Amino acid sequence: MKKIHSGLLVLAGALLCLGSSPAAAQASAARQVNGDFIRANAAEKKTPDWPSYGLDYAESRFSKLDQVNAGNVKQLGLAWSYNLESTRGVEATPLVVDGIMYVTASWSVVHAIDTRTGQKLWSFDPQVDKSKGFRGCCDVVNRGVALHEGKVYVGAYDGRLIALDAATGQKVWEKNTIEGQKGSYTITGAPRVFKGKVIIGNGGAEYGVRGYVTAYDAKTGEQKWRWFVVPGDPAKPFEDESMARAAKTWDPSGKYWEAGGGGTAWDSFAFDPELNLMYVGTGNGSPWAHRKRSPKGGDNLYLGSVVALNPDTGKYVWHYQETPGDNWDYTSTQSMILANVTLGGKARKVLLHAPKNGFFFVIDRTNGKFISAKNFVDVNWATGYDKNGRPVEIAAARQNDKPGDSIPGPFGAHNWHPMSFNPQTGLAYLPAQNIPVNLMDDKDWKFDQNAPGRPHAALGWNTAMAINAEPPKSKPFGRLVAWDPVAQKEAWGVDYVSPWNGGTLTTAGNLVFQGTADGRLVAYNAKTGEKLWETATGTGVVAAPATYMVDGKQYVSVAVGWGGVYGLAQRATERQGPGTVYTFAVGGTAKMPDFVQYRMDKLVQGVKYDPAKVQAGTMLYVSNCVFCHGVPGVDRGGNIPNLGYMDAAYIENLDKFILKGPAMARGMPDFTGKLSGDDIESIKAFIQGTADAIRPK
Repeated sequence: MKKIHSGLLVLAGALLCLGSSPAAAQASAARQVNGDFIRANAAEKKTPDWPSYGLDYAESRFSKLDQVNAGNVKQLGLAWSYNLESTRGVEATPLVVDGIMYVTASWSVVHAIDTRTGQKLWSFDPQVDKSKGFRGCCDVVNRGVALHEGKVYVGAYDGRLIALDAATGQKVWEKNTIEGQKGSYTITGAPRVFKGKVIIGNGGAEYGVRGYVTAYDAKTGEQKWRWFVVPGDPAKPFEDESMARAAKTWDPSGKYWEAGGGGTAWDSFAFDPELNLMYVGTGNGSPWAHRKRSPKGGDNLYLGSVVALNPDTGKYVWHYQETPGDNWDYTSTQSMILANVTLGGKARKVLLHAPKNGFFFVIDRTNGKFISAKNFVDVNWATGYDKNGRPVEIAAARQNDKPGDSIPGPFGAHNWHPMSFNPQTGLAYLPAQNIPVNLMDDKDWKFDQNAPGRPHAALGWNTAMAINAEPPKSKPFGRLVAWDPVAQKEAWGVDYVSPWNGGTLTTAGNLVFQGTADGRLVAYNAKTGEKLWETATGTGVVAAPATYMVDGKQYVSVAVGWGGVYGLAQRATERQGPGTVYTFAVGGTAKMPDFVQYRMDKLVQGVKYDPAKVQAGTMLYVSNCVFCHGVPGVDRGGNIPNLGYMDAAYIENLDKFILKGPAMARGMPDFTGKLSGDDIESIKAFIQGTADAIRPK
C-alpha cells in the first residue's frame, strides 16, 4: 500500500502542476514512478525520449529517431524558445521524458518545461552564494540533471547534491558532497544514476583538492560508497588497496597531499549493465607541474585515467592511464562512449575516448587493455603510443625551465563538450580545438602562496606554472572532426572561426547536429560532412543538442548560453542574450527571441593614474583578474565584460565595485581585505595604461 500511495501523490502533484498538458504529466509521472526508463528507452527501436545526459548508459548520444533526416532537415524551423533567465554559461543537455523537459541554467538552477508549449512547469533555484563563484575555475556552469523513479537530481555549484520531486520541483533530500574535505570544491557535471545509486564527482584540482567519486542512495540520499582518485597522506591508513597501489607511483618528498594531488572526476561517467562496470574519467594533477607535485617523477595514479569501478561497492576493478605523470592539465574527464566494433574481424566491446591530450583512444572495456591511439590534432608532447599503451614522449615537453607552447594546451584538444558515436556510419563526432597557451614551471611556487604575477593565485589557484609567460606562437582553431575509431583517422572535418564549439548529437536520420561559437546550430550529413541546414542562435553555443519524440513528432532542442572557462573573456559573436532553450521541428514557424549587441564602447579614456604603478598593477591584475576579465582592450570580453571597454567612471571608482560591490550578486568576488587602496590604484593604472598603449594613434 505504501508504494501505491507514494505513486498517487506524485501523480496528483503532476496533475496540479502541469495544467496545460495533464495527459503528458500523468504518463511521465507514472513512468518515472515505475522504473528504469533509461534501460526502457534503450530497448525501444526509436529512443523516443532523452532520459540521461548522454542519452543512454553508453553515453553514445546516438538517437534512433529518423523522422528528421538528411532529406527534410532543411525544413526545420523554430517550434518554441524558452528564457532560462541566466547571463553566464549554459552547458546542459536537456533531458526529456514523455513530453517534459528538465534542463539547468548557470548557478545550477533547474527548469521543468512542457515541450508541447514551451511553457515553464516549475523551476528550482538552489540559492548558491554568488559571491563564491570564484571557487571554480571554469564559470558557474551546470551540465544537467539525472532522472530516476520520480526524482530529478542536480549537483549544485557549491557542492550539494539535491533530489527534487519531478512533478513539483520540491526538494526531497539534500547532501553536502564536500563536507569534511579541505579545499575549494565545486560541482559542474551532471549526475548519473546506476543501479539505484546517484553518482557524482567534483571539480577543484586547480585549487588544491583531492578528487573522488561518491554514490548516494537514489531514494534516501544515504552515502553508499566513495572512491578516491589519488592517495592521501601516506602517514595515515589508505582507504583501500587501490590507494596503496597508487601511492607507490607518487614521490612523498613533494608532500603531494598538501595540494590535494588532484584527479577530480568532474564530468564523465558511463555504465555497462552486462559487465556490471561503471567507468570514470579522472582529472589533472594538483598542481599542474609534475616536478613540483612529485619531484622524483612517477606515473601519479590515477591521474589522467579511465577507471572501471564496481557500481555496487565502488571497488576498483581496472584502470588505463592515458597521460602518465600529467604535466599539462591533460584531464581524462572528457566524454566516454561505450561501443561495439569489429577489429581485425573480431567483435570487440570497446570504450572510445578523446581526452584533452589530443589522442583518440580505443580501449577494451572488459579489462582496460589498450587497443590503439592516434592523435586527432597536432601535438607536441608525444609522438604516439607504444604497443603497451605508454606514450612515446618528446623529452622537451617536460623541460619547462623556459617558456614554451603547450600543444594542446590546458584548454585541451577536446574539452568537456560531448562527442557522439553513430553505429550506422561507424564514426565519432568530436569537437576539436586549439587554444594557444604558453607554459613554464614556477620554480618559486609554494602551496596557497598569493604572490603578484602568479595566475589567479589571489583567488586560490595552485598550478605551479606561469601561464602565457610569453605570447603563444601556435594558432587558435575550432574543428568538427568525424573520426573513424577502427581506422584511427579522420573521415571528414569542418573548420570553424573560433575554438570552444558545442557538443554533438547524431541520429539515425544520417545527421550530426552541433552548435558553434559564432552563434549557429548546424546540421551535417553524418556520412559526408555536407552542411544541410543552419540557424542563428544569437550567441555562441557550447552545450550539446538533444532530440526526442512527442505526440508522434520529432523535435531537436539545444540550450544556448555562451560561457565556460574560455567564454568568460573571449567570444566570437557580436550579440548577447539570456540563456535560451531553442526547440526545432519540421515546419516550425515561431519567432526567434531578440538579442542585443555586445557593449563595445571605445577604449576607456581619461582615468588619472600614476605610470609608475603600471608594472605593479600588471602583477596584481594577473593574480586577481585576468582569467575572468581578460587583458584590457586586447581581449573582447565574453560573458564577463572586458575592463578596457568600460566607462571611465567605473574604473575611476573601481574600489566601489570590487569591495563588497553590487556585482557580487552576479558572481564578482569580494576583495575586501585582499586588495589595499594602493593595490587598487595600481590595477587602475594597468587598465588605463594598457588601453592607452594599444589605442590607435
